[in-house]
Amino acid sequence: MLHIATRIVGRSAMPIKCLEVPPDAELKPVSERANSMLKVLDRGTGVLVLTDIYGATPHNIAQQVACGRPGMTVLSGLNLPMLVRVFNYPDDDLDTLASKAAEGGNRGIMSCPLESASHPQVQR
Repeated sequence: MLHIATRIVGRSAMPIKCLEVPPDAELKPVSERANSMLKVLDRGTGVLVLTDIYGATPHNIAQQVACGRPGMTVLSGLNLPMLVRVFNYPDDDLDTLASKAAEGGNRGIMSCPLESASHPQVQR
């Protein structure tokens, strides 16, 4: 997803890292790597951590290493519109960026009614 967002928006002005968590991964090394990444990414203005599914292993690791630390925000439900929104506002403070990310993610979810093939539209 990070690759696609980069293709849409271009390189981000903010530091970005991606941590993949394989299904069979040992939790301790992944948590240590996540902690190291947070230290690298934190340049004094905070770190926004985006995870896909609330309660899944990547989110739980993010909560463990980031929540409760000053300047760290964990936001779940990652989708492409959310990530593109983050790329578009690199100069915003952490709270504003998190809010805009959540809004972009929510606005990116749409339902379009489909016409049923068994009920063709009648022309008038």
